[in-house]
Amino acid sequence: MASPLLLESAGGFLASCTALYFLALKKSPNLNFAALSGWLLPPIKEYFLKQNLLASAGLLLLRLAIGVMMIHHGQEKLADPQQFANTYVASLHLPFPLFFAYAAGISELIGSWLLIFGVFAPLGALAITGTMLVAAYQHILTGGFNIYVLELVALYLGGSISLLLIGPGLFSIDALVVRNINTSPPIIEDSEELALEPIAVRVSNN
Repeated sequence: MASPLLLESAGGFLASCTALYFLALKKSPNLNFAALSGWLLPPIKEYFLKQNLLASAGLLLLRLAIGVMMIHHGQEKLADPQQFANTYVASLHLPFPLFFAYAAGISELIGSWLLIFGVFAPLGALAITGTMLVAAYQHILTGGFNIYVLELVALYLGGSISLLLIGPGLFSIDALVVRNINTSPPIIEDSEELALEPIAVRVSNN
């Protein structure tokens, strides 16, 4: 089991991300990013807001299943990274195996929390996808195509890739923030600013 420090660090990271998101919403309920209008914002909104409620509920269940089940894998790696480096990373003949052991553990732990709460969910899905790709390669390299060894990795990998491609759904903090982005140009309501505008006066000579 991982030390309490690891759990506290993950919880603090998640709380910080969530607080920053809601702070941004509180300061600007209708976030205005005029520079995002055009080609950039439509695909962003399409990615985060395209699902209906039923599909989003399914994506929420998938995020929770992958995130909750993946957390303990990250905890185990970070609880004894040297053992994981000697057992798994060394078989890949990568340099700095201890570094990659820490990278795998942190990716799985933090990526799981990001998926669970739907905050920067694509980054969380990408982190888990990366670790599962390496895990699948390691299992094939050392044990061949053994279905009993690969089935769990394949399920995690398929689920994380699906979330990466489809998006986290409407029941996520990501969707909440994107929904409040407004690209319309700001409207000047101050009469004093309008009074400063130059006015052309045409004088006719009669």
